[in-house]
Order: sequence, then structure tokens, then C-alpha cells
Amino acid sequence: MAIRWGNYKTGPFFDELIEGRNKPRPAAKDLCQYLRSLSDAELLDYKTAASSAIHVMGITFTVYSEEEGSIDRAWPFDIIPRIIDKSEWKEVEKGLKQRVKALNMFIDDIYNDQNVIKDNIVPESILTQSKNFLPECMGVSPPLGVWAHICGSDLVRDQHGTIYVLEDNLRVPSGVSYMLENRHVMKRVFPELFEKYNILPVDDYPSQLYNMLCELSPRDIEQPEIVVLTPGIFNSAYFEHAYLAQQMGAELVVGSDLVVDDDDIVYMRTVEGLSRVDVIYRRIDDAFLDPEAFREDSMLGVKGLMRAWKAGNIALANAPGAGVADDKVVYAFVPDIIRYYLKEEPLLENVPTYKCINKDERDYVIEHIDEMVVKPANESGGYGMLIGPHATKAEREKFVRLIRRDPRNYVAQPMLLLSTAPTLIDTKAEGRHLDLRPFILSGSSVSVTTGGLTRVAMRKGSTVVNSSQGGGSKDTWIVDMEA
Repeated sequence: MAIRWGNYKTGPFFDELIEGRNKPRPAAKDLCQYLRSLSDAELLDYKTAASSAIHVMGITFTVYSEEEGSIDRAWPFDIIPRIIDKSEWKEVEKGLKQRVKALNMFIDDIYNDQNVIKDNIVPESILTQSKNFLPECMGVSPPLGVWAHICGSDLVRDQHGTIYVLEDNLRVPSGVSYMLENRHVMKRVFPELFEKYNILPVDDYPSQLYNMLCELSPRDIEQPEIVVLTPGIFNSAYFEHAYLAQQMGAELVVGSDLVVDDDDIVYMRTVEGLSRVDVIYRRIDDAFLDPEAFREDSMLGVKGLMRAWKAGNIALANAPGAGVADDKVVYAFVPDIIRYYLKEEPLLENVPTYKCINKDERDYVIEHIDEMVVKPANESGGYGMLIGPHATKAEREKFVRLIRRDPRNYVAQPMLLLSTAPTLIDTKAEGRHLDLRPFILSGSSVSVTTGGLTRVAMRKGSTVVNSSQGGGSKDTWIVDMEA
């Protein structure tokens, strides 16, 4: 038989499926028994079936290289799911709701009264030197006071089993389509497991997203006109843009499909003429959103869109300027932000974070650079960071110079021993590090996906889970053990 859990090595890490003495965790017991019963040939058949389903369903992501330009690749997928007990997930869900509520209050405050700065909770320098703070948004308060309608917060677990928030993504978070498609693939490949387990569904996300977007409409009509604004087919997340538009029954548009008239109303060009738009789910970065307000050379956005938004004639999700809370330096203050706005203790912990703007913390980071993960404030996708324990002396010295030159732009965190999960390498289960990105929708109420996108560092020993850098993904099962 292919998978013998007695041969599976968890090492010093917390493993999501296997605990000490190579014993399956209670929620994973049936899955582990099932996988153990499969032969090498059957495992390969299942892997082939999953790959075929991904090919037939057209699930791709785009990577870029200097040599080959942009390339569409099949979505990398592992057939062994990650399993989390519903009782644990309920606590995570409460923490995520608390966090996104406080972050939306923070953003609304930053663009209006700025009490959080006046009361010395967050230093003013954090704001004045923020790349994602938009002065054009001052004085605006969008419908329901919500700026980040769709948030993707990345979670990790350490060797003790503690779940931390690694970062918050509040601009244009991506990955939810892959979460949904991972579930579709697993249902096609392992239908018998869905009969054995009570797995909480994720399929209702598109309808939840649609309903939330409808709540934002400036017009009180039964069916507001909702569009998904994409940069176009060469964007790395274009598959997701098209997928979500199709699932919601919304139009997928590029900037040239929209026009703002003299009354600051947004219209979509159609074969029948202009049609008014009420809500734009935009997947374009702020800088390219409106050439009139931001980058004049943008060919992706819509001239006058900010005017229409400020006039209250169009809803934008996520709102421009929400990225002010995406800053990894702001992240370090989120526990204080939660206490300030909600008068509550954070239910989910931050990874311990050193702020290089603070001299004592900066000196500590520089002295212990070989132990630190150093991150620039506004990069994403795993780019621009230093993993101290795996870096060369020259790379560490370079980052010391960067920190000293621009301390505001860097934070540092101790290297966590990230949790692992069994991942199928050929026909053998090997531990690979992973994270989890649940998606939180905020409208008149807040909802969290039952699970999220589990991303896996497919390279042995690697902690970089991004698909553009060799990562893959798993289906995430929240299972109800009491049902």
C-alpha cells in the first residue's frame, strides 16, 4: 500500500492531519484510513483525474518571466485535503469578523476625523509616509461605512498549534475562485468522501458576494447593474475575474467599456446603447483606476470614476484608499486598533512584529537579521522580502542597508515553524508547509467563508506558498464532528 502513516515524518512542526506517534487527528481519521487503503496505482489514477478535471475546467493562473513573458499554467493542486474541526473554526471566524470590523472603522476614521492619530494610537508618520493613503478620499464615507468589502486575511499556525494572522489583504484580494474550484475538483475525484464527511459548503460564496454588492447600490432598485472591472486578459488573476462575473451573472468589463457622463453617472457601453451601472467590483489597483484622479497614463481605468464615486452615484468594492490598512507597518498596530475602536481584546493574534521605525526595535532586527523574516511595507506575493535563516551573508547585509536607509518601509518577524500537512509527492505523503486565506465579506453584516484557500509550499523545506513561486493548493474542509 502506498501511504503508511507510520513512515510519515512530522518533524518539529504541528501537522494539520497527523499528531504525535503518527496518529491521525480526530477530524482526519476517516480520510487517513481511506488514503491508506489505496494502492500506488489508485493514487496515481486520482492524481490524473484531478489534473484532467483542472484541464477540462480551464483552471489556470498566469506567471511572468523575462524570457517567456506571461504564461498560463494549470492550477497546481494536491488531492490530500486540509481538515479543520468546526469547533476550532468558529473561534477563527469570530476573530476574523472582529478584525475586519476594526479595520473598516480605522480606514473610515483615517479619511475623516483621524482620531486614531490624535489619540496617539497610530503615529502620524505612518500615514504621511503611506504609499496607499489617498488624499483624494478625504471626507468620503462610503455606504455602510465599509471600505474593504472583500478581505483576504492570511493565517498561519506555529509549532504549538497557535493560529496567527500573518497579513491582511484589503485592496483587491485574489484566490477565492481557486478555493471554489478546488472544492469542485475534489467532489469530482472523491465523491465517496463527501458522503462520509459532513463538510461545510463554500459553494454559496458567489451568491453571498452578489447580495453584498447589491446592498451597496446607490439606487433602490430590485436588480442593480453590477459589473466586474478587470485590467484584461493578461492579468494574473483574469481567470478569477471572469469566473466570478460568470457565477454572479454580472458583466465582465474593461475600462474602455465604461464612461462617466457630465452628471457623474457611470454607464456601460452595450450594443443597445448606454446602460447605467450601479456597482463596480473592481480588480484594478488604485493608481490605475481613474486617469483623471491618479495616473494620467492609465489605459485600464475610467476617466471621472472618482467624481462619480464621491457624488454617491456609483459604489466601488473595494473602495479606493482601503489599501491604507494593507500596509505591513499598519498591520503591527492592528491589535491596538481593535482595542481602540471595539474596546475588546484581539481574538486572533498577530505574528510578533518588530517595527523598524522604532530605533530600539530596528537595532534588535539588525542585530538578529539572521533569525528574521524582513518584509517591505507594501509588497505582496512574497516579493521583496528577506528570509534571514535561508539568506546569504551578502543578502542580509543588503537588507541591513535598506532598513537603515528607509526604516519606515520595513517590519521584521521571527521565523515561525509553520504547520505542515501531508502532500502527495509521486505516491508518497510528505509534509509541506502551508497557510490559509479565508475571505471575509462586509456589507450590512459580515460573513466568513467556511474555510478558504489553503496554499502549499510544494518545494521541500520551503515556506513560500505563492503559486508564482512554485506553490500549490489544497481543498480546505471544515468538518462538523458533532453532526
